[in-house]
Amino acid sequence: MAKQAYFKPALFRFLRELADNNEREWFQAHKARYEDDVRQPMLRFIADFGPHLKKISPAYVADPSPNGGSLFRIYRDVRFSKDKSPYKTAAGAHFRHEAGKDVHAPGFYLNMEPGRVFAGVGIWQPDARALGRIRDALVREGARWQRIKASKALQTTHELTGDKLSRPPKGYDPAHPLIEDLKFKDFTTVTKLKEQDACADDFMARFTEICRAGAPFNQFLTEALGLRW
Repeated sequence: MAKQAYFKPALFRFLRELADNNEREWFQAHKARYEDDVRQPMLRFIADFGPHLKKISPAYVADPSPNGGSLFRIYRDVRFSKDKSPYKTAAGAHFRHEAGKDVHAPGFYLNMEPGRVFAGVGIWQPDARALGRIRDALVREGARWQRIKASKALQTTHELTGDKLSRPPKGYDPAHPLIEDLKFKDFTTVTKLKEQDACADDFMARFTEICRAGAPFNQFLTEALGLRW
């Protein structure tokens, strides 16, 4: 894998300044910086990650389309939010399953934010039907799930995260040995990184390895939902 630095400190500098000036006038005046320092580097990274992702799973997509692809829009949806700030202060890419239409499908994720760079795998806020299928898979294939969680590759690179219920979900044995995992409402992992990691010339290789280490976790979720891996 050839080494190439995709991101520069200018990406984080722009996002820091945007956080301090989150208004349309400022963004329009600095839109060229956003294109040059944030959007275009992210799209190049997404495009070049594609072949590596296909080796992990051909069912997952790295789409460098300028709109509607793997790159999250910079514009916030403020319709139902008290915070009317028009722009996101992080750049993110979601490499989702071919059957998924939004962030609530299984995927691999990259978050680029000042002081908060991380990679992730899994599914965030699945609907009730999908969540039930994942929980049923845990009950049905508990030994496999435990092997995945205990694997050295996952243990050394990923942290299991996600919101949990305070009580056991209805329909599941409160004494089940995996009851703490069955309480999860999200099934995600996080690998925390630093800004300098993202700006290094080996970041593509590092991100790819993180995704590869999390692949069995994502494969379990994918198959639990009846999707091809």
